[in-house]
Order: sequence, then C-alpha cells, then structure tokens
Amino acid sequence: MIGSQDLLVGLALVLFFFGAKRLPEIARSLGKSMQEFKKGISGEAEESETSALRSCASCKTPLDAAWTHCPRCGTVALP
Repeated sequence: MIGSQDLLVGLALVLFFFGAKRLPEIARSLGKSMQEFKKGISGEAEESETSALRSCASCKTPLDAAWTHCPRCGTVALP
C-alpha cells in the first residue's frame, strides 16, 4: 500500500527529473490523454455527437452521416 511518505518521495523525484516549469505541461497532457481514453472506451458518444449535428433543413429530422436524402420528407441533405 502506498503511504504519504512514498507519495512525497515520488513527488520529489518527479520535481528533480522534470523540473517545476514542466510539471503543469505534463499534468495537462496527462489530463487530455485520460479524456481521450475515456472517449475511446465509451465509443458511442462520438457517434451520437456527429449524428446529432446534422438535421434536415425542412423538417429538422436527425440525419445519419451517410444519408443523402431525408427519409421523412425526401429533401436533399446538406453536408
């Protein structure tokens, strides 16, 4: 089990190797990579976001990315 003393030694080593100026950079990149990992695991969120962005201009029906015409009213779907 990791104790508080172990965490302090680890933090001191990180400060020594990377320096205080690079720590915010490293933390930011770690946070972004964790967000991307969570998005990748969920998978469905990315698909639902892209399909929700397109809708029919006349009847406002949500359109799939592959559709060229609205299935409800037949209007040509704009890209």
